[in-house]
Amino acid sequence: MVLDARAIYVTALKNTHALEMQALQIMERQVERLERYPEMEQALRRHIAETHGQRDRLEEALRSLDDSPSALKEGFLGFVGNMMALGHAPAQDEILKNTYANHAFENFEIAAYESLLAIGDAAGQQGHRTAFQQSLEEEQTMAETVRSLIRPTTERYLSLTTAGEKADR
Repeated sequence: MVLDARAIYVTALKNTHALEMQALQIMERQVERLERYPEMEQALRRHIAETHGQRDRLEEALRSLDDSPSALKEGFLGFVGNMMALGHAPAQDEILKNTYANHAFENFEIAAYESLLAIGDAAGQQGHRTAFQQSLEEEQTMAETVRSLIRPTTERYLSLTTAGEKADR
């Protein structure tokens, strides 16, 4: 089966949309559990708002191509996102595991947007390039924010844990 660049672009839009929906599931579960880590909570809340905008930009691009997000991908990745968010919940070091996972996930999203931009260029789809460049920059900023919070989050976790306080969230 041979696909043209436009069909590949539509698939990339759907995949990136599903990825953003998964990100929302993960962040929305985590932000509920960040009582002792206000800097991380603030970063996640800001990025949740950005992610809603990213989702909207992807939906607009799909509509402009007379297409829509994939319900199957959305359902599956939404379930996976919830399970990922809950997977670390029982751990004493939940905050550390979530921080590592968030850093990795942000870099995964960066790669997805870099690829989407390249596919859009190849498909001659320039209409949403600026919007997706904005999404890429938001992901890069969030990746850097999470990276910059690794040490202070770890230090806070250590301080709470060694003082005998609940430090998981």
